[in-house]
Amino acid sequence: MERDKIKVLYVDDEVNNLQAFKATFRRDYKIFLAESAKEGREILLKEDINVVITDQRMPEENGVDFLESIIPMHPDPMRILLTGYTDIQAVIDAINKGKVYHYLTKPWEEDYLRTVVKNAHEVYSLRKENKQLTDSLIKANDQLEFLLRQNLLS
Repeated sequence: MERDKIKVLYVDDEVNNLQAFKATFRRDYKIFLAESAKEGREILLKEDINVVITDQRMPEENGVDFLESIIPMHPDPMRILLTGYTDIQAVIDAINKGKVYHYLTKPWEEDYLRTVVKNAHEVYSLRKENKQLTDSLIKANDQLEFLLRQNLLS
């Protein structure tokens, strides 16, 4: 069952928020915690993360910049931005630069966050399945083209 759990990476410079998140959701998800964007990137290199949640306001690198930075190497995880401030520019940047799936304000509401993570994972799974089906279709098409060429040559 542990293996089927949604893998969630939560990045926040406030340790209390990380501990509260883990205490609240440890039964629902396989949780990875990072106190900085740098730590978050290190975890992404080692783990196959499904959903990334990050705080916007962090000292070295804000959440949008972190999310934007992981897209080239880790395009698949769904990205959620969490902030204690209603900063419209952060929302715009999150959508345009960080390709954020959802934007939430702090303090997060447990049931709502649970629903957002569940929905994000469904989108993640559908995208992954779609990619696998597309790859299979391309392979089958290549094989058919090869057979057709062989028949035309004989």
